[in-house]
Amino acid sequence: MPTPLPPFDPKQAAGFFFRHGHTGWLGLRYSDHGDDWVELELPWREDLLGEEERHVLASGPIISLLDMASGMSIWTASKVFSPVATLDLRVDYQRPARERSAVKGRVECYRRTRSAAFVRGIAYDEDPADPVATMAGVFMTIARDPRSASQA
Repeated sequence: MPTPLPPFDPKQAAGFFFRHGHTGWLGLRYSDHGDDWVELELPWREDLLGEEERHVLASGPIISLLDMASGMSIWTASKVFSPVATLDLRVDYQRPARERSAVKGRVECYRRTRSAAFVRGIAYDEDPADPVATMAGVFMTIARDPRSASQA
């Protein structure tokens, strides 16, 4: 009889996710989570600048931060790590991040259907009430947990 899988834990998963691949290269860090949201941090780094003369993180790494926080919020809300694919991710920039500041991305999964998950969130540097960007996204979800295949 297969052993039930533990619920998805974003703090524990971050230890694995952020050691490898693109998220590892970006240096993403886990900050906090709730029942349906996750907050990650993108540390300031000189090689992630959009313009050499301005010491502000570029938009691309911030989009990656929000995309990863979106997936992790979906897994946190569903309690299951299963494949998701970004169908739509809209990021509206409100202002540049402050110079030499890390940016946090906080994303909530507010609705899940059989095949889709809907998320919304913000990127901010100092005050969540003064966001760098707001975002909304839709992800395709796949119902089966791939870890269960090895236990069948």
